[in-house]
Amino acid sequence: MSDFVMPSIDIEGHKIGRLVIGTNWFLGFSHQTAARSNWIRDYQTPERIAGVLAVCTASGMNTIVAPINDLLIEAMAIHEAETGRHITSILTPSGPSTDELLTNIDRCAELGAEFCLPHTSWTDSRLHIVNTEITDYPRVAAHIRDCGMIPGLSTHRPEAIVVGDKAEYDIATYIQPYNALGFLCSVETDWIANVIRRTPKPVIIIKSLAAGRLNPITGLTFVFNTCKDTDVCCLGLLCEEEAHEDLEIARQLFASDNVEVELQYTRSKAALVDDRPCKGGG
Repeated sequence: MSDFVMPSIDIEGHKIGRLVIGTNWFLGFSHQTAARSNWIRDYQTPERIAGVLAVCTASGMNTIVAPINDLLIEAMAIHEAETGRHITSILTPSGPSTDELLTNIDRCAELGAEFCLPHTSWTDSRLHIVNTEITDYPRVAAHIRDCGMIPGLSTHRPEAIVVGDKAEYDIATYIQPYNALGFLCSVETDWIANVIRRTPKPVIIIKSLAAGRLNPITGLTFVFNTCKDTDVCCLGLLCEEEAHEDLEIARQLFASDNVEVELQYTRSKAALVDDRPCKGGG
């Protein structure tokens, strides 16, 4: 993959690869079981995460979507020290009140984040569709600008994208779950696809593999074939080997090739293997 150039988009002067780094598989938010989430937290170390980041950035995944988290801060520092490559940060602060959110926005600025998108837990609780507003967002966006960052919104409700556009808020990009299974999607996927394609803003699509429920070929093909060329896909990766594998799949998809991967053989698939001698007639 040494000659692979990740396709990218531009958001207010920042070049963003069309695959961005997700963090749930670093931080133990499996969206599956407590045991699996706990295993991830026990497994991950700053050094292991930094190794995955190095694989990602070497192939053009130059941006991360993340909460404020000490483990990630340490891992990113190790990565930059070892590789010399900077990762653009899209941080998603939260807070039960707007004042607490503003405090966490200040923390994002202290960490050097380029983008600041209030988390869905803040956004969606303040969404008022009838009034076409997201309470306090203009004040929040202004504060993000004052802190030297680019504002946007993280949401799990496509209605927030419609409202944000209608209200003409200062929003550079949205975060929205979207995947072939409809996992964490509040309406049918064709409706979410329609909202994503209608907004003139780039959308960062999360849960593209439905938190591990979809194989990468299935999940990535669905997302990139149904969204805009200006949208990007957020991809969580557990380890370096998985990062290499998924990036090779992405390379083939972006090249419009038929994707070929090492299939996972089990005894039940023996009859599907085509290099065994055939018995019987044609």
